[in-house]
Amino acid sequence: MIDIVEILTHWYAGRSQHELAASLGVDRKTLRKYTAPAIAAGWEPGGPPMTEADWRTLVVEWFPQLSDTRLRQVSWPAIEVHRDYIHDQLCAGVTVATIHQRLADERGLEASVASLRRWVRANLPETARRGQVTVLGTPSAAGEQAQIDYGRLGMWFDPAAGRRRAVWAFVMVLACSRHLFVRPTLVMDQSEWTRAHVEAFAFFGGVPARLVPDNLKTGVDKPDLYDPKLNRSYAELAAHYGTLIDPARALKPKDKPQVERPMPYVRDSFWRGREFASLQAMRAEARRWSLEVAGQRACRPLAGAAPAAVFAAVEAPALRPLPTASFVLAAWSRPMVGPDIHAKVAGTLYSIPWRYLGGRVDARATDTMVQFFVDGELIKTHPRKSRGRQTDLGDYPPEKIAFHMRTPTWCRNKATEIGPACEAVIG
Repeated sequence: MIDIVEILTHWYAGRSQHELAASLGVDRKTLRKYTAPAIAAGWEPGGPPMTEADWRTLVVEWFPQLSDTRLRQVSWPAIEVHRDYIHDQLCAGVTVATIHQRLADERGLEASVASLRRWVRANLPETARRGQVTVLGTPSAAGEQAQIDYGRLGMWFDPAAGRRRAVWAFVMVLACSRHLFVRPTLVMDQSEWTRAHVEAFAFFGGVPARLVPDNLKTGVDKPDLYDPKLNRSYAELAAHYGTLIDPARALKPKDKPQVERPMPYVRDSFWRGREFASLQAMRAEARRWSLEVAGQRACRPLAGAAPAAVFAAVEAPALRPLPTASFVLAAWSRPMVGPDIHAKVAGTLYSIPWRYLGGRVDARATDTMVQFFVDGELIKTHPRKSRGRQTDLGDYPPEKIAFHMRTPTWCRNKATEIGPACEAVIG
């Protein structure tokens, strides 16, 4: 517990309120409360020497309601009943602020976060964690940009698979309001990347003017600051939603600080110390957390305002409306046409007109069809198959498939053309 005499002794020695708050773990409001009588009585730091006994006498005079000179921690008994939970959360790397939020939301704790911090310092000093300093970024216009990245959450035991699996989080942050969307995933392929964008736009109810993704292979084929070669699937998504893609420079996280900064917060507040029954349950909780927890937090760059409130008031009206037509998820690849004039897409072989043998084609695969292009021109369409091969004999040169094309009907028709004798033989 903090001794009022200790507060007055340090104050009288000339220490600032900032220094006192940091060293004694007492907030400035409390410091002002217990130094106010001394200031009102005309005491000033650096005055005549004062003993501890002198200060105790004055404290009893100034605060007769206190039975002793220590700050009474009236909320500590309510915190003490959660000791094991707090200890486990601290060991899992959860910050005191997040522990306080969870205790208030899930267990009805009414103590302040400052009281919890003091309790932790006094009772669990070896497990206490210190927060990290953040730096304010350059303000962005409403609806101007969203910053995107993947961040590793940790390992998760998958009950369905019966083993531990690595879990990553797709995070999209609207730069103006700091409102964010989180979608956990087990893989970081092209399909998941595209699907996460579709869900994020639906979550926000609109589309920002510009996307600033990390230089991931799923989004950008070649990280080049001046001429980024966009992944065809990603470019197709941007065109459908009417937004621009402006990839961050490789290995330059400050190009998208709004995303890089919240990642520790996402891991701490949403992930650590929790278990999930399934990936679907994890995603549902992430969506709720994005709206009800992260969206309601006091955000320092917003002068303490909640991101969800700033989003609703300022950024939501500035977003571009969602298109009326749903986006069709498509995966692009660039397979080679082999000697058998087939190209492989997702493990299945599809025939291509023989004129393109030996070259590469652009393949666009949806759930229902596979299309092949050369220099932007559609040259072949097949229904989608999950395995095996899909062959159109018309893609071969006529002379190569003559035998396959000579059906009984073809033979009879040909015999008729030759003459009655041949027709009689063929029958």
